[in-house]
Amino acid sequence: MNFVEVNGTALRYDLLGSGAATLVLIHEMGGTIESWDLVVPMLSTKRRVLRYDTRGAGLSQKIRPPLAIDSMVDDLVALLDALGIAGKVALAGIAVGGAIALHTAALCPQRVAAAVISSPAIGVASDRRPALLARVEKMEREGLQAVIDTLDLGYPPELRDNAQRFAAFRARWLGGDPISYGAIYRMLAGMDLAPELPRIACPVLVIAGTLDRTRPPLLVEPVARAISGARYVLLDTGHYAPIQTPELYVRTVDEFLDAIRA
Repeated sequence: MNFVEVNGTALRYDLLGSGAATLVLIHEMGGTIESWDLVVPMLSTKRRVLRYDTRGAGLSQKIRPPLAIDSMVDDLVALLDALGIAGKVALAGIAVGGAIALHTAALCPQRVAAAVISSPAIGVASDRRPALLARVEKMEREGLQAVIDTLDLGYPPELRDNAQRFAAFRARWLGGDPISYGAIYRMLAGMDLAPELPRIACPVLVIAGTLDRTRPPLLVEPVARAISGARYVLLDTGHYAPIQTPELYVRTVDEFLDAIRA
């Protein structure tokens, strides 16, 4: 693992593999570089793979509100520049990571060859915002332990057959910074990426999970429909496919990127 200071923040990153094509992995809110541990060994056999802790996550610099998704995009572009990764890259994002990937594709088309978006969180419906913000305030005031048992963490019981994997996921989530989590939740509650989706011109694969109750297919499919030419697939997985069904996720991503030669 390595560290770099870019765009006014310090980021932890990891770069593995070789080849002309680069795939950048952007984790979920509450996630870290480790969110990709089960898929990186497989994905990096064909292409160079960059993963990083977004600002506020893992060992990257923590956030003090407010936060805008534009800052997340600027972090990503600055990281690519700092590492000398020129030209276009493929992006793969989970949940809020998917929103960062989509916003990057819309704002910086010259840098994005393709995007793979799983359970993308492009905003929060107005009727859900009061409850979400109330939970955020409790999290910021009392800590993550105070709210964790009110969440399903995007990890449905059907996928908890590997008890050790789920326990590690839960413990890693608890290891985060509640103020940074709160800033990202508030960013999500205040944004709406829907109007810019039709502007995205690169190939896009949108993945929904049949077991995802956090961002179910009913919310994911419209994202795919709004992006011209996007491919939509429904997988037997949950909110965090790279953790919950890593082999299925890698097979789906590889097939898509191989087909478009990205």
